[in-house]
Amino acid sequence: MDARADQIYNPYRVFTRAQWAKLRDDTPMTLNATEIAALRSMYDRLDLKEVEEIYLPLSRLLSIYVAATQQLYFAQRRFLGIVDRKMPYIIGVAGSVAVGKSTTARVLQALLARWSPRPKVDLITTDGFLYSNAMLERQGMMQKKGFPESYDLPRLLAFLSDIKAGRRRVRAPIYSHLTYDIVPNEYVTVDRPDILIVEGVNVLQTGRLPRDGKAVPVVSDFFDFSVYIDADEPVLREWYVQRFLALRDTAFHDPRSYFHRYAPLSDEEATATALAIWERTNLANLEDNILPTRPRATLIMKKGTDHVVETVALRRL
Repeated sequence: MDARADQIYNPYRVFTRAQWAKLRDDTPMTLNATEIAALRSMYDRLDLKEVEEIYLPLSRLLSIYVAATQQLYFAQRRFLGIVDRKMPYIIGVAGSVAVGKSTTARVLQALLARWSPRPKVDLITTDGFLYSNAMLERQGMMQKKGFPESYDLPRLLAFLSDIKAGRRRVRAPIYSHLTYDIVPNEYVTVDRPDILIVEGVNVLQTGRLPRDGKAVPVVSDFFDFSVYIDADEPVLREWYVQRFLALRDTAFHDPRSYFHRYAPLSDEEATATALAIWERTNLANLEDNILPTRPRATLIMKKGTDHVVETVALRRL
């Protein structure tokens, strides 16, 4: 198939950074430099220019999608003759470890919450739905933490089902990155948001198709829009190592840290350790579970070595 045929059958429209930036139109900048700095995760590059050229156009696009979805929902409700509350709009944010999902999710939350009128925008990560370390240890799965099988999928699906149904005060477990484990008996409560952002490495995973044709729900069934943050594997590996070294000098020194044993490592030892973890766990998860879900996203943002988004691909309607 030649290049022209590839373009015809490409399910995405691909935009250069400059092309995408123009789509901001008159979308106002509602964040200042101090607020943007507070949203940035370790080693992510996020500044006013990145928000203006990448996230404001995305915010404008999402406003169009949300409005259209609400109109369709109200039209269906009138057709069926039913009266109930509108469903929240759910946005999934996916991508590899170290790619910057958390930053993207927080920036979107901040921008969307400042639309007029001010919608209620909540954010959760799927880390809270991981099985506890004790459970993973018993099942021999600690080396596969973050893989699809390490999540309490029925609990996550029940949470999303309750949110989509408009139920009040739905609880999600809390995860501690310091202890690298679920926090016992602590929860975040999500109470009928207008928009919910769900961030996690495997949120676009599909399920095995049933032979009997019965419905088998997956997390992405509940999404109205999804974003995949992409970067080449060597770039992701370097970002992971940089983050590991930074954490060795900061959070790992806390005696409560699960990774406290790595705090005394030299640069060479810490780099070797980070690379081993990347190869054993994160790379395997990326190749087997995360990257294969990229074509399922509504929008793909591709980052370069300097952490800035270089291209944006939007799924055709």
